Order: sequence, then C-alpha cells, then structure tokens
Amino acid sequence: MAKFVDSTSHTFDEYLLIPRHTSEKCTPDRVSLKTPLVKFKKGTKPALLMNIPMVSAIMQAVSGDRLAVALAKEGGVSFIYGSQPIEKQAEMVYRAKRVKAGFVDSDSNLKPDDTLADVLALKEKTGHSTVAITEDGTSAGKLVGIVTGRDYRISRMKPTTKVKSFMTPKDKLIYAKDGATLSECNDIIWDNKLNSLPILDKKGRLTGMVFRKDYESHKEHPDELLDNTKRYIVGAGINSRDYKDRIPALVEAGADILCIDSSEGYSDWQKKTIEWTRKKYKNKVKIGAGNVVSAEGFRFLVNCGADFVKVGIGGGSICITRETKGIGRGQATALIEVAKERDKYFKRTGIYVPICSDGGIVYDHHITLALAMGADFVMLGRYFARFDESPSERVNIGGTYYKEYWGEGSTRARNWQRYDMGGKKGLSFEEGVDSYVPYAGALQDNVRASLAKVKSTMCNCGSLTIPQLQKNAVITLVSSTSIREGGAHDVIQKNKNISK
Repeated sequence: MAKFVDSTSHTFDEYLLIPRHTSEKCTPDRVSLKTPLVKFKKGTKPALLMNIPMVSAIMQAVSGDRLAVALAKEGGVSFIYGSQPIEKQAEMVYRAKRVKAGFVDSDSNLKPDDTLADVLALKEKTGHSTVAITEDGTSAGKLVGIVTGRDYRISRMKPTTKVKSFMTPKDKLIYAKDGATLSECNDIIWDNKLNSLPILDKKGRLTGMVFRKDYESHKEHPDELLDNTKRYIVGAGINSRDYKDRIPALVEAGADILCIDSSEGYSDWQKKTIEWTRKKYKNKVKIGAGNVVSAEGFRFLVNCGADFVKVGIGGGSICITRETKGIGRGQATALIEVAKERDKYFKRTGIYVPICSDGGIVYDHHITLALAMGADFVMLGRYFARFDESPSERVNIGGTYYKEYWGEGSTRARNWQRYDMGGKKGLSFEEGVDSYVPYAGALQDNVRASLAKVKSTMCNCGSLTIPQLQKNAVITLVSSTSIREGGAHDVIQKNKNISK
C-alpha cells in the first residue's frame, strides 16, 4: 500500500507574516538583499553572491541575452533558455558576456554599400540614431565609419544614397583601443564633447561602444552583478540529454553558472549530468539542479554535488504537470520541508546549499514569504515574461497590450530534452500551455517596485537581511475567509464602472 502524507499541502496564499518589532534603525534603505547563489562552507564566502534574490526562469519566452543583461544590472541572474540548438544558446551567452558595465555591443550596424533607406529603417526598428558602419555590417566587423542624425538630411537626399557617401569615415573619428577602462572612455567622451565612442581592437574591428547617455545609466545601477572583468554574471540552462556537448560550448561562451532544467529532478538523469560535470571540470563549473518537493529529493541532489537546488513542481502559472501527471506539492509546504532539511545538512556538514523557490509566486508579497520560509532566492517566469526585455512578442488584443508566454512543456516549445524520458517519439503530451500575460513595461521599474515592497515587509518583520528574516519571521496559516478579508471588500471601488 502507498505511503500517505497526512498533512495538507499549502500554497503561499494560505500564509501571512505576523509583524515583529521594528526598531528605528530598521528602514528600507538599510535592508540588504544579498544572497548566496551557490554552496559554500561555513566561515567562507560563496563564489557567487547575488545582490537581489531573483533569477529568471529557463524559458524561451523569458530568458534571452537582452533580459540577462537587464537583470544583471539590477543584481540578479538570468538563466538563458536551453531549448534551442547549442550554437544559438552559446551565442546568446556570448553576446550577454560581451557586454561590459558601461560598454555595449553595437546593435545598429550597416555596410558601406547600404543606403539611406536602410539607415532610416534601422533607426525605426531600434530607435537608435547612431549606426556603426563595418565592412561586413556586423557588430564585430572592421569599422569604416559612423552615421548619426547629423550626417544626412532626408529632405535633400535620395533614399538610394549610399551610406559610404555621407558617413563620417574612420579617419575622422575619435575612438578608443580595446582594453581602455570605462573611466578613460568617459574622459575621452567628455573632453571631446562626443555622444558615442567606438572601441576597436588591434585589427580595427569593433568590440563595443560607450555612450554619453550610459554614463548616468551606469551610476543608476549600484547593485549590478559583475564578474572580475566588469562583465555581467550570466547563467544558462542545460538538460540531461546533450549535456556532454552543450556544457563545453556554454563554458567556452563564458557562462558563469549552469542549471539543469527539468520538471522533476529526483532522478539518475540529473545524477549522471552532475557527476560528468564534476569529473570534467571539478568545482570550476557551478551547476544547480532540480526540481524537487521533498527532503529526500533535496538530499539526493546535494549528495550528487549540486551547487543549489530548485524547489517546486507544478506551481508555475503555465505549468499543467499536476493536471497531466498528478505529481507535485503545494509550493509553500514543499519549500518549508526542503528548507528544514537544508538547515539540518548545514548543521551536520558545515556546508550551506542555497535553495531556489521555483513557481507559485503570484503577488510580490509571495517573494517575501518564500524568503521567510527558507528560500535564498526565487525563480520567476510569468513575472519576467511581461517586460520589454523578454524575447516574446508584444501584441495588441482589444486595445490592451500583452506579451506572449508559453511553457517549456508546451508543444510550442518542443522541449523534449526537459520532459521526455528518453524515448524516440519525443514529447508525447504537454505539461505546459501557450498563453498571454499583461504587458508591464521595463524590467528595471518593475523589479525595483517589487523589491521596495519586499524591503518594507522585511522591516515590518524586524529584519534587515534575508538570514535575519528567516530567523525572525513568524508565519501563520489563514482561512479562506481570512484570505477574502485581506483584499478590498464590501465597497464599490472608484475605478470600477458604476451604472447611473
């Protein structure tokens, strides 16, 4: 007969935090959201430490190279999706890692034989007025000139006019050599009253651009997450099928951390993947694993050598694993059990293994609850899919803008490496849906608003750090009536239509 767990499985919405004493020093501006990304020994610092407890989900509709840079600027990590050819994923990682704090790849590029019409079309597409002209029209080609809005007059030039006839040629440009510091580049910009500064290698190839407007932007991101060369920290998802080919390509591209992407991680597939990685790279390559919903699942992955463990099965907004397979657990209950086991493991071994709460986050306060329940950080899909920087298309439906959002277990994703159990037929049934989420604008604005709420709630709980929150928080279960009481009720809200 099956073993039965008598206790009820709960979600985040069934819990509330009870306020603790808030001292005068406990203010949001003093709250630190720093949190470990990988395991470490007691008394030492983790090799990777995030400045905010947020990572983006390993999904086609969420984590591309553009979002990876945007999230790293805020202090978190994006795991670029692996359900694509190895070469394409490695290229995404490479592009994100090429972006140096204050340095950017030129994403507006043309060839000398292109036309004014091409310049105008590119400006319409990117919104950028500065266009780098390279021999092959790529962002890494040999620079031959620059075109800005000062180089042409639409009313007096034919659309067919060749770029080479009106661009500012390289011999009249001021540029910096590859290896120059950001401070040096900014000095050149200010001393010469420039709006942009190309960076060239010894062969004259374009390696990046520094813009005057980015000077203030750089100052606006005090929490940006950088490696020791001032490049953004970037993660990447892998699977337990082609890892022997995919991992070397991602490491070569510069990925700082990997994570096995699977709906259920308590398996020999993940064990073999981690063991192979450790044998080939020792501890130089960091790798997370999951997902699990029990203490024994956590122990299994930790014993395999995982650097962090993801918790959660079936709680994602587009996930239908529980419906199709009948497996999973309420996210809060799963997280609480795994966190207890993580603390026991730390006490016994002196090794702290971070856990990531993946799924079940609907409201911003659920992030705080997840942290209080023991999570070191949360992984979010729907949340990030809503932003400008996600890879999906923005669509207008009935006058309202949405972003496309689909699960990795959906037919659209065709991610057989994640869900298939090794057969030849590939994906035999779906575990995710294809959907839309309300468009929400820029990542920076939304992340900062969400974390402002997290910091405020932490102060209500008398905590200035995540470890303090985990130690001091008092959490209570609530009834369905209490949940209803928590929102606006028994009133007619002014922003609702009222019949006259």
